[in-house]
Amino acid sequence: MKYILTLSILLATLAGCQKEKFEDVSFAANGKAPDLLSVLFEITQDNTGLVTITPNGTGAISYDVFYGHGPATPVKVAAGKNTTHVYPEGVYNVKLVGYSVNGKMTEMTKQLTVAFRAPENLQVTATIDPANNYKVNVSATALYETNFRVFFGANPNETPVSFLEGQTVSYIYPATGTYNIRVVALSGGAATTQQIVPITIVDPILLPLTFESPTINYNWFNFDGGNVTVINNPQANGINTSGKVARMVKNAGQPWGGSFLTLSSNIDFSTNKIFRMKVYSPRVGAKVLLKVENSGNGAINFEKEVLTTVANAWEDMVFDYRTINASQNYNRIVVIFDNGTMGDGSANFTFLMDDIRLVNSLPLSLPLDFESTSTNYNWFDFDGGNATVVTNPQSNGINTSGRVGRMIKNAGQPWGGSFLTLNQPMDFSVNKVFRMKVFSPRVGAKVLLKVENSGNGGINFEKEVSTTIANAWEDLVFDYSGINAANVYDRVVLIFELGTPGDGSANFTFLFDDIRLTNTFPIAIPLNFEYPVTYGWFDFDGGNVTVINNPQSGGINTSAKVARMIKNPGQPWGGSFLTLSQPINFAISRTFKMKVFSPRVGARVLLKVENSANSAQNFEYGATTTVAGGWEELTFDYGAINTANVYDRVVVIFELGTPGDGSANFTFLFDDLRLH
Repeated sequence: MKYILTLSILLATLAGCQKEKFEDVSFAANGKAPDLLSVLFEITQDNTGLVTITPNGTGAISYDVFYGHGPATPVKVAAGKNTTHVYPEGVYNVKLVGYSVNGKMTEMTKQLTVAFRAPENLQVTATIDPANNYKVNVSATALYETNFRVFFGANPNETPVSFLEGQTVSYIYPATGTYNIRVVALSGGAATTQQIVPITIVDPILLPLTFESPTINYNWFNFDGGNVTVINNPQANGINTSGKVARMVKNAGQPWGGSFLTLSSNIDFSTNKIFRMKVYSPRVGAKVLLKVENSGNGAINFEKEVLTTVANAWEDMVFDYRTINASQNYNRIVVIFDNGTMGDGSANFTFLMDDIRLVNSLPLSLPLDFESTSTNYNWFDFDGGNATVVTNPQSNGINTSGRVGRMIKNAGQPWGGSFLTLNQPMDFSVNKVFRMKVFSPRVGAKVLLKVENSGNGGINFEKEVSTTIANAWEDLVFDYSGINAANVYDRVVLIFELGTPGDGSANFTFLFDDIRLTNTFPIAIPLNFEYPVTYGWFDFDGGNVTVINNPQSGGINTSAKVARMIKNPGQPWGGSFLTLSQPINFAISRTFKMKVFSPRVGARVLLKVENSANSAQNFEYGATTTVAGGWEELTFDYGAINTANVYDRVVVIFELGTPGDGSANFTFLFDDLRLH
């Protein structure tokens, strides 16, 4: 019973086991024939004619090798293996048939030369790869050769690389220098022929010039006082934290003293025609000349000169080369600072420069004047705002530029506006006063100028001011002295009439232009004395004007600052004058308004304008106070003024014809002098 039971269990177990068959080999039928067949011949250098034949190919699992000599039947060689055959001297056609796993085949024939004489007429070609200055490509031809071996000369113990005629082998050198490439041509015998070709690996001097490469010889040629060297960046901040920069010291010599650098190849102006260069200048208004020349013919040249706009800070200068004759060859860069002025080698004539490069469009950066037709002013509109760049429809007054920005505030949200993301962050390290020209349809329109970090809108700063004139250009000022200059701001946001929805009408259409950063507040009409600048009043013959905190803040004037005139003993015409930063624009209006606080009724107030260079060009008008001990707004009719003249000086005289005594009776306040 026990044996019967055991046998039954065993039979049941065997019956439950089935053998799995993997018979689906359809994938093999779809395979490709072998590809990229090649063969390597290696002849022993003992004059025996023994040749080792190594076939190779993609997708081949075996090969038939027809020696082209001796038996007509092939020799089967597995992938990765080789075969040998002894040949007499001669030329043979060796045929190779490669087979894939599914039996598909590909064949090729390669000529084999077996010669027991040294190769002759060896010609070696070694060239620098155009895509990699450290890479060399080597090929060779010879008579009676079988193959070649190349030693690249970078390592005394290197293993040579074998190759055939018609093939190119490459090598990437680890460093610059001159290397001897040795090519040995082999034949069927022991005799060989070799050739040594020196190759020099260098870093070419090409655009862009960043001065960072330790292997490039930036061989500046200095002339007539100019001196350029590459140094560690002594001002690694702002928009330029690179390690190396070029320094130009302009010494005594000639007014045109400068330096030039010859490049390794011609500059390609076929597409990019805008030069950019970062400059660190000791002063505003320094002239920077960037010139290109043909090193063989200096008469073939092109140049542009621009002025620095900041002092002791990096700025990215733009040189517009769009009118250059791109069919000419230019391979030399010439830089001259303050062309026309002889240097003295001092700090005032020491400049830094970096990142000289060609781009295909003008940069989107401050200042924004909207004049470039090759720059994409890509305003992003939100919640009803719509900003575009248009031909200036109001080319007059202080703004006769060709193109301006236009904002139409359509129906949407009260905060509707537009923003523009710049190509580089704004530099608030020195300049913290924004200026923007605005043409408003009405007085009192609110203008918000905001800056943001494009990656984090929580990093921002804003100021809002109001227009003071209607239907004329005025230069608005935004005090950014409280900004955190350590943050990155690369976006400009404009909102007109924040808090009021627009309607898309002419009443909600504004023009704006010349958005720029400066380091001072302007002294210009209107004069409200609120800016933290020195109002350089010039007192004469008893007059004395100072800007003070408003001691009579009330009524129509609650501003923080006002001007105070004390008429002291002197001459009956004693007064004060202020020279402005720019001429007065009488295209706006010919009616002056000024708020006055007088100690008495009937005090005479003379308001005069002059040309600071020629005081004979002037115009004046007087008004009389009607209120004592309170603010009133006086009107001065300038309708008869000759607007062809330039007037950039304001003269104020109280009680013309009566000498003052410096008492409270001859103390006056005035404020908000403007064209109405």
